[in-house]
Amino acid sequence: MKRTRRATSAKAKRPATAKRTATAKRPATAKRPATAKRPATPNRRAKAKRAPAGAPGPASTPGMEIPAGRIMPHEDRLTPPAWPGGRAAAPNRTFRVIGRRNRKIEGLAKVTGRAIYADDIALPRMLHAKLKRSIHAHARLRAIDASDALTMPGVHAVITGKDLPEYFGIIPWTQDEQALCEDKARYVGDAIAAVAADSEYLADEALARIRVEYEPLPAVTSIEEALAHPEWRVNEKSAEGNISKHVHLEFGDVERALAQSDVVMEGEYWYEGSTHTPIEPHCCVADFDATGFLTLYSSTQVAHYLHRDLARVLGLPVQRIRVIQPVVGGAFGGKSEPFSLEFCASKLSMITGRPVKILYTREEVFYAHRGRHPMRLRYRTGIRRDGTLTGVDAKILIDGGAYSSFGLVTTYYSGQLLTAPYRMPAYRFDSTRVFTNKPCCGPKRGHGSVQPRFAFECQLDKLAEAVGLDPIEVRRANFMGEHTRTVNGMRVTSNGFLECLDAVERASDWKRKFRRLPYGRGVGVAGSMYISGTNYCIYPNEMPQSGVQLKLDRSGRATVFCGASDIGQGVESVLAYIVAEELGLELGDIRVVAADTDLTPVDLGSYSSRETFMVGNACLDAARKLRALVTGTLAERWGCSASAITLAGGVACSSRDPKQECMSVREAFQAAEARHGTLGSVGWYQSPKLGGDYRGGTIGASPAYSFTAHVAEVDCDPETGVVNVKKIWVAHDCGRALNPVAVEGQMEGSAYMGFAEALMEEQVFKPAAPGHGPGLHHGPSLLDYRIPTSLDTPELESFIIESVDPEGPYGAKEAGEGPLHPSIPAIANAIHDALGIRCDALPFHPPRVLALLRAGNARAAWERARSSVARLVGAPGC
Repeated sequence: MKRTRRATSAKAKRPATAKRTATAKRPATAKRPATAKRPATPNRRAKAKRAPAGAPGPASTPGMEIPAGRIMPHEDRLTPPAWPGGRAAAPNRTFRVIGRRNRKIEGLAKVTGRAIYADDIALPRMLHAKLKRSIHAHARLRAIDASDALTMPGVHAVITGKDLPEYFGIIPWTQDEQALCEDKARYVGDAIAAVAADSEYLADEALARIRVEYEPLPAVTSIEEALAHPEWRVNEKSAEGNISKHVHLEFGDVERALAQSDVVMEGEYWYEGSTHTPIEPHCCVADFDATGFLTLYSSTQVAHYLHRDLARVLGLPVQRIRVIQPVVGGAFGGKSEPFSLEFCASKLSMITGRPVKILYTREEVFYAHRGRHPMRLRYRTGIRRDGTLTGVDAKILIDGGAYSSFGLVTTYYSGQLLTAPYRMPAYRFDSTRVFTNKPCCGPKRGHGSVQPRFAFECQLDKLAEAVGLDPIEVRRANFMGEHTRTVNGMRVTSNGFLECLDAVERASDWKRKFRRLPYGRGVGVAGSMYISGTNYCIYPNEMPQSGVQLKLDRSGRATVFCGASDIGQGVESVLAYIVAEELGLELGDIRVVAADTDLTPVDLGSYSSRETFMVGNACLDAARKLRALVTGTLAERWGCSASAITLAGGVACSSRDPKQECMSVREAFQAAEARHGTLGSVGWYQSPKLGGDYRGGTIGASPAYSFTAHVAEVDCDPETGVVNVKKIWVAHDCGRALNPVAVEGQMEGSAYMGFAEALMEEQVFKPAAPGHGPGLHHGPSLLDYRIPTSLDTPELESFIIESVDPEGPYGAKEAGEGPLHPSIPAIANAIHDALGIRCDALPFHPPRVLALLRAGNARAAWERARSSVARLVGAPGC
């Protein structure tokens, strides 16, 4: 049974934390006054002029200054409107739609089969296209001969890299991909040609007729090979060898902090790569008409960025392209950038003058990838006997695959997003992403921060044991508070992490179970934080990040136009809830038109958990502008103040005399239209200037952060190495839960995905195969790639913590990615509690667990950990 409980964050519990100043090597922190519970931290080494309190200081390390010519956010950027009572206030003094367990507005269409996905689209005279893919992990393309394929009846066109030579990439500074490889293939599955034919079957036959002459090159298949053989250049766009991106940032004097620690724990961790496995494969339909206008239907989650890259690669004016996102059957980050199929289908449609569809097979989805980066992580972490952290030193190596994708951001995220919810007096990270001859990695749910969070939360567990403290108490002791800044200059507003810890501690019966269960059973805890949207657009500009147009019809119907990408998380429903709350409409009277670049304002897309916070705020502004017109009109008519007007449940009335001064909202809309003209409004969101004033200081900055704590309980078999996760308790601070059932779905889906990565998932490739070189996927199918079924999934219990953020729409923050992070380390820590072994490499499958059990005296380690149980958790029931 899955249960959910809600708690409102009690701010009185949180200790006050002074805002800190970045003044040291890269941005550090100013000396902070000691709180009642914690000693003051040592002053940082000042290498730059001390900045004003609460503001990050300038960069001081050579090479980390802001590059010349880089457009950085302005201080005077657009500021969204301020509303009486703030953004968190209810329009009618109490919520009537927000906070209720409403259905998703698109749910019925999905469960009845009426929803239209990309592969459901069939246009007249439509052709089908397929991609020819490399059989080598690394090879020069000496020649491509498509003459035989072109002679086949029903084959209409073949294109190669020479037809699409322009480079593209989601990050403007790392555009290193071509829709089809022109000179060299960089992994098994890299696309090198495309065929358009009357049917998929015929297109597949034509692919077999295309002859490719390869010159195999040495393949780089690991991080170690990439660093050891810079001469085996995977990607010619790299500035140095096989280095994709290197980041080194230090905040405070790490070496001094570690030297002053009572215990310094060193650990090395391996996080295996994994992929998204959405139900729907990538699919698109391109239609280039006789007027030279291109319409592309694509199962993307970033219609705006795709729109821009299509213009770049195809050489078309951006205003001559329309991108429409149909219903998307899952993405999890795997559709958050342009792919070969969209460019190839468009180019083939331009050549043939007919619509062209490309649908990836499941095998192609595995090779298209863009999933979780494999990472090797080394940490040194210091702690005092009282449980306070002193310093953190991280060295991270990242396997990025063959192309850059979001890799620049990934490299920063691997360090920048670790600095909350705990105070870190001194912190340093050195992250290097390398190119390898494997499918490109990218953003998967919890982009770039799941891997380091796994390592660090395991480090905290080890440190707690070393100083003889309960790991929950160590986390409490280092809680950073709210309305403060992290050591690397990130602004934190609301913070319900302590309430998250309280909730999972109580529900799991932690004090009775921790270090007290019999051998083979155990519990573990972990915490985390995550962003509610990236602070800036991927390409630098000062325009709004999200926009909404809202139209009110005299029939009593509202239509929301927005570019938001709904990939199953329910953003279209969120917009409907906001409009219903502000304007008193029933949900059935609201229509949402989304993700159509011809009809909707720009929204940057569904990534980094940005949609609820950013497009939600835009919609809130648009709805409040129309509400002001409607209530102002009724106030004039009834001779009362606009604040006395209530719009709810399809009715408009005054609080002074609700029986006499009352009408339907339809009549209210008509009265307002007669007074003001056609009713419509626009709303937009632009985040404030955030982050540190140093190179990379804006990467990881967010207008709000969510916080999460998990406790996992496991039952392990020491003879077989099988780990059975019995239950995971999940507490998540999402600000205000706009729809609790949707938040629960995100929490449980995230915990499920973390559990899957912990025990099963591996995106791995064979070093060699019979008659084949390295680079073949180990099992590119849903039969061979292991993910949990409903029978494998543990019981999940969710606790919604509502800290109510002052800047979120009605106080909301993200809930789609943050709840994933703690699952993996909580399970790892629970395995240690159960068996006395440390699972520092993923996944925790039986062979790995057995090897750890046989490598040392695990039972003795288990007994030592229990020797101080009375001091750790006190008497039972306390």
